[in-house]
Amino acid sequence: MNTDLFLIGIDGGGTGTRVVLGDAEGRELAQATSGPSGLGLGIERAWQAIQAASNEAFRIAGITPNWSRCVLGCGLAGVNNRDWLAEFRAQAPSLAALAVESDAYTTLLGAHGGAHGVIVALGTGSVAAVLDGKDEWRLASGFGFPSGDEASGAWLGLRLIVHAQQALDGRVPFDALAQALLERVGAQDRDGLVVWLCEANQTAYASLAPVVFEHRGHPHAANLLSQAGTEIGKIIAALDVSGELPVALCGGLGVPLREYVPSQYQARLRAPLADSAHGALYLARQEAARVVAKFAG
Repeated sequence: MNTDLFLIGIDGGGTGTRVVLGDAEGRELAQATSGPSGLGLGIERAWQAIQAASNEAFRIAGITPNWSRCVLGCGLAGVNNRDWLAEFRAQAPSLAALAVESDAYTTLLGAHGGAHGVIVALGTGSVAAVLDGKDEWRLASGFGFPSGDEASGAWLGLRLIVHAQQALDGRVPFDALAQALLERVGAQDRDGLVVWLCEANQTAYASLAPVVFEHRGHPHAANLLSQAGTEIGKIIAALDVSGELPVALCGGLGVPLREYVPSQYQARLRAPLADSAHGALYLARQEAARVVAKFAG
C-alpha cells in the first residue's frame, strides 16, 4: 500500500454528511460532519459538504489536506440516478481515486465488516441490501415515500396520523393517542390538522414515529408496529432465500423495531459492527488496493 495516501469514507444523505479519515491502511485518524450531500440536493452542494467535512477531519487530525493524495469511498443517496452520478464524478477534484456506491451498500459493508449478510436500514425512509455467498449485492425496498420505504419513520407516521383524523370525526374515540398526535403537529381541530397535512412531507411524517412507540399499547399503534415487523420479515426473506445470513437492523429505528421482527428471524439478528461512514472507509480501502495493484502490474 502507498503510505502517502489518505483514505476518506463518506456517508452522504439528505440531512447531513459524515466522514471518517483514515491512513493508507484504513486506520481511523478522525471523524467530522457537515451539511447534506445527497445528490438530489445538487451536485455542487454535495461536493461542498464533502470537502467541508473532509477538511475538518484533516484539521482535527492535524494534517494539511492534499486532495491528490486522497482516495474517497462515497456512500451517497441518489446515485441510482445515472445523470446525477455522472455529474458528481465530473465535478470531482483531482483525487488519487474515487469510488461511489449507494449509501445502502456502504451501510452493508459497515454493518458486517465486508462479510456476507443482510441489512435493513430503518430511519426516515428505509432500504435493505444483501451481500451473498457469491459476493454479489442487491437491494430491496427503498422505493421511496409515500408508496414504499416500508417500516420507516415516514411509513409509520403516514399511517399513524389516520387515528387523529378519525378521532376528530368521531369515527373512533378521542383518546390519549389522538391528543398526542395533535399536539405533535400543533393542531387543535380539524382545520388545523388539514393545514399540517397539506404541508407535510416525508420528514414531517417521520417526526410522528416517536409517538407510535410512546403509545405502543394502543391498539392502532400496536397494529402498526406489528405490520412494520412483518414487512421487515418479508424483506429479509426476499434478500436471503437461504435463511442463513446474519441480519443487522440499522438506522435510528433499527433498535426500537427489533422486538417486532417475526420470531423466525430473531436468532439471526446482529448489532451492526460499524456505520455507513466506516463502510465507506472500507470501500475507499478496496479502491486504494485496486489502484496500487494496477500500477504495480
